[in-house]
Amino acid sequence: MAELQQALGSINWGLIAPLIIIQFILMITALVDVIRIKDTNGPKWLWVLLILFVNIIGPIIYFVIGRRQNG
Repeated sequence: MAELQQALGSINWGLIAPLIIIQFILMITALVDVIRIKDTNGPKWLWVLLILFVNIIGPIIYFVIGRRQNG
């Protein structure tokens, strides 16, 4: 337990916190979009799993590839 506290204490949270916040915002935005949008390129359940489990890259991949463009 002391090793975990020491490891967490040595992390530079000033650099990590913005990345965590960006990841959270991207994930929530992508999940809301995948729920609201009618059609996606592929099954919605797969995009939800990708968004949730592939960290910061999953939502970006969804917005680039998964969203079906109208027009």
